Amino acid sequence: MSILNASIEQDAISDDEGAIKAGRLAGKTMAQAIWILAIPVLLQQLMAAGVGFVDKLLAGNLPADISRAAMDGVGIGSFVGWFIGIAMTGLGVGGQVVISRGMGSGDVRESNRALGQSMVLSFAWGLLVAVTMWFLAEPLARFSNLTPEATRDCVTYVQTLAYGIPFCGVMMIGGMCLHGAGEAHKPFQIAVWVNVVNCFASWLISGVLIRAVGATIPNPSPLDPHQWGVFGIAAGSAIAYAVGAVLTWRVLRKGVKDLRLEANHLAINRAMTWRIVRIGVPNFFEGLAMWTVNLLVLGFIGEAAEMGLATTAKDGLVGAHIITVQWESFSFLPGFAMGTAAGALAGQYLGAGNRRLARAAIWRCTLIGMAIMGSMGVCFMLFGHALTKIISDDPVHLDLVPKCLMASGAIQVFFALAMVVRNGLRGVGDTKWILGITVFGCYAIRLPLAWFLGIHLGYGLVGIWWGLMIELAVRGLMFLARFKYGAWESVRI
Repeated sequence: MSILNASIEQDAISDDEGAIKAGRLAGKTMAQAIWILAIPVLLQQLMAAGVGFVDKLLAGNLPADISRAAMDGVGIGSFVGWFIGIAMTGLGVGGQVVISRGMGSGDVRESNRALGQSMVLSFAWGLLVAVTMWFLAEPLARFSNLTPEATRDCVTYVQTLAYGIPFCGVMMIGGMCLHGAGEAHKPFQIAVWVNVVNCFASWLISGVLIRAVGATIPNPSPLDPHQWGVFGIAAGSAIAYAVGAVLTWRVLRKGVKDLRLEANHLAINRAMTWRIVRIGVPNFFEGLAMWTVNLLVLGFIGEAAEMGLATTAKDGLVGAHIITVQWESFSFLPGFAMGTAAGALAGQYLGAGNRRLARAAIWRCTLIGMAIMGSMGVCFMLFGHALTKIISDDPVHLDLVPKCLMASGAIQVFFALAMVVRNGLRGVGDTKWILGITVFGCYAIRLPLAWFLGIHLGYGLVGIWWGLMIELAVRGLMFLARFKYGAWESVRI
């Protein structure tokens, strides 16, 4: 409790001893710094989630004879989209950590070098991820036991989206570097434009007629949704990523407080590149471990569908899972925002040599995240049916999604604990311990428990979701133990 009771004077970043010496957070109290970072990040993530939400909304509004296959195909395709975030975050966290330490110590030149190397790597890494996605699309669709129609839609969605991934890399990694410097407003503004472009481009190219509140919104495009629907949804997202990359590059070249992309920092610097990669590689493999285990969970869902477990329908289960994930993604946005604030702020404090305030920053952000996500969990448990109907009125979805949201809502407080503490520790470079905890939780607890409840006991998709949520609670407690008793303040970058 002594952390929570620390006085404003002790928390002031502008104090001479242990003060953050550069960037937007210099001279701010801890409370000011948390909200300077967290609120724009939350809004930015809402915009990012809006891209996926719009894609699923449009898929759900395609003509009835193709909408279910499209929903399943786009749903699995968006799972590949999660891999994009994992891959980009893995690289971006390295630049963010180095930049935040530089801002804390006042070494602006080091931060600018880290920014230059991060941006050089971002486009090249994006190309590699795009090629991987292109070849991964069809095997993933087949592994998920999709129907032939849904498999075709999944491949179309993923391979079209792949054209925008190099641009997505520039946008995402550039945004993370800005967060490391304490600048969160510019990435949010870029995310707004990305969301606007995605909405209109995907809608127009797909030719979808949107049905909402008993009315139909006409589409001025002459394109037939039977032919252009899924392609148009993905093409709009790819175009939006390209716009986001251009805007991000312009912001970085113009510069923000104490951080600017200089042409002379774009030449390869092996030492700085290695620092960024060394920090980012464990984070990438941690994300890859989570992605892979959830890919296996999709296999469980496909098995449950084939066996007809806990439902009379053999298709539509993947769509129900994806809709649940979509709503859950909105709930953990506050946790992600508070975790980003915790990581950036703690990293800057450590750069300034102030371990006490680094620990205090993570703990305060964690408590705020738990309060917000816990409240959203209550909404999931109370309004699951209404939330489902916003996206789909398919009977299978209306039956299963509210039950899955009940499981998700019950564990939201622990989910917040896992998210904020994890991102806080990640932001100070403690990526190896995060990797170890995640791999243990996912493969020793998550997979066995999801299979046992969903397949062995026959509870189907709902049982699988309870298994996933129980593991999240355990993993959150493990991250808390690392935060409380570990020597993460001594990690060298």
